[in-house]
Amino acid sequence: MSAPKVVLITGCAKGGIGYEYCKAFAEQNCLVFASDIPQRRQDMSDLPSDRVDVLELDVTSDESVASAVNTVISKCGRLDILVNNAGIGSTGPLAELPLDTIRKAWEINTLGQLRLVQQVVPHMASQQSGIIVNVGSVVGNISTPWAGSYCASKASVHAMSNSLRLELRPFGINVVLVMPGAVKSNLGNANVEKLENYDWKLYKDFKEAIVERARASQGNKASDATVFARHVVKKVLSPKPPKQIVFGYMTGLFSVLSWSPLWVRDWFFATRFSLNKKVI
Repeated sequence: MSAPKVVLITGCAKGGIGYEYCKAFAEQNCLVFASDIPQRRQDMSDLPSDRVDVLELDVTSDESVASAVNTVISKCGRLDILVNNAGIGSTGPLAELPLDTIRKAWEINTLGQLRLVQQVVPHMASQQSGIIVNVGSVVGNISTPWAGSYCASKASVHAMSNSLRLELRPFGINVVLVMPGAVKSNLGNANVEKLENYDWKLYKDFKEAIVERARASQGNKASDATVFARHVVKKVLSPKPPKQIVFGYMTGLFSVLSWSPLWVRDWFFATRFSLNKKVI
């Protein structure tokens, strides 16, 4: 029997998809290191302790990332799979959304992933093997109104992943880009809560549409997070992991939109999010 795979996952607090990734990898007899910021450590306490170790990890901190990765290496002697799952939403019109808010989303969603990559690659290169799973989004391909900041952060993840896939090939490291559709998690509620801090000026008449976008991925038809995580884990652990995994509710719609003329895409989103009217 081959040794169990050692997996490090970021953003694993209960209620998110990362929590379900932990359980899904543990079900496949992997040794899982579940991580999140210190404030959310308690939200990982009921993960199966026989297969899951809990770590504190802040993806915005070089020191925290180095400490977490070194802990995994010192305990197991290797790291086989990194799942860059940590991320936050960022909703609001780009012309008014504070730059500090946009910067935070990029620091976590984009640079946070690259920070982990730069820390684990030397270890994986020395093994001549490893899998890096970067979590993007269907909106990283097709940007939507009221979420331009979030969409841009995920588009950057896609661009980085496409470069890394080639740059890391000589070292035996595979890069898998996951593009979820609408998957049930606590992201929608978190997005709506953040909107309470803003008092839009130019866009005050669009407040309801902005809130609607904040929770758009969490409708009744959103994919079950457990089902989604198990699907991704099965693909990642396959003998030949795919370059991309696109799965979840609305992925078909976004595929159609990606092939549509821009005027069709603009008409669809303008209608969906109340941008087909003039402000008087």
